Formats: sequence, C-alpha cells, structure tokens
Amino acid sequence: MAKYDKADLERRMKGAIDALKHDLSGLRTGRANTALLEPITVTVYGSAMPLTSVATISAPEPRMLSVQVWDKSNIGPVEKAIRSAGLGLNPINDGNTLRLPIPDLTEERRKELAKLASSYAEKARVAVRNVRRDGIEALKADEKKKEISEDDRKRGETEVQKLTDDMIKALDEEFARKEKEILGK
Repeated sequence: MAKYDKADLERRMKGAIDALKHDLSGLRTGRANTALLEPITVTVYGSAMPLTSVATISAPEPRMLSVQVWDKSNIGPVEKAIRSAGLGLNPINDGNTLRLPIPDLTEERRKELAKLASSYAEKARVAVRNVRRDGIEALKADEKKKEISEDDRKRGETEVQKLTDDMIKALDEEFARKEKEILGK
C-alpha cells in the first residue's frame, strides 16, 4: 500500500495556516482580547501546559486582561510565563489573580508585535516545509518498494512542491495582512 497521500499532506499544511491564523488573532492592536494569552505555555506540576489549563482568562475592561489562577502555588510560574512570552505585558499580582494592563501601542510596541507575528509566520513556514519533507520521503519510500515508478515519484515531488509553494504564499499573505494591521499602514 502506498504511503503517499496528497489529501493528507494538504490537510496538514492547511492546519499550519489555521494555526498561524489562530496565533495571529491573539495579537491585538491595543484592545484586550483573551486570545492574546492562548499561545502561552506554563511549566507547572513538572510539565508544560497551556495557560488555559491552569487559569481562567477574562477581559473585564477594554484595556485590561485578568488571569485567575486556580492553584495559588502556580501564580509565580504563570506570572513568569506571561512576562517571558514576548508580548510586552507586565502582570500585577492580586493574590490569586493577575491583572494585565494592555499598554498603548507606541511605535516600539507595534514593532515588537510585528516581530512576534513574524516569528509565528516562520514557525508555520517550517511546519509546511516539514510536511513537504514527509511527502517527498513517502514518495521515495513508495518508489523503493516498487509501488510507483521513478516518473511517478518525480511527478509527485513536483505536485508536493507546488502545494508547498501555494501554502507558503497563503501564509505570507496572512502575515502581510496582520503586519499591515499592526503597523497601521
């Protein structure tokens, strides 16, 4: 049975685009949004967990986020994870709750957010390239098992490369749209 499955490769590459859209949706231009904190992972109980698994995130005011940590012993690691996430947020500790004032969008802050968006886009590009590599390896394995010919493998590799190029283009368009929104151009 052939290992190469174009539909699966396409699904996985679209998953990278969806993940990028999700990550970029958390980058807000000056308003509090709980999605801003979703990509953050916290090391608690000996393992890395999403912030949403150890706390409740809410936006009680337009320029303030509130993180209610369920276990008081996790307040320190949660605070540290938020500070080190590169979002430019400084938590204010109120017992079991961390208040996060959303800073005004200065030119410096906009550049920081654009840089963070760029890193999200690069992660997505790497994910798409990894899927491409998997597809090409599957084609080579199929050829080695004599399930497809060399010509079929080459056609398949061309197909995988075209799919990869299309997905990278879609990623770049998504990033460019968000960068334009962030920088206000």
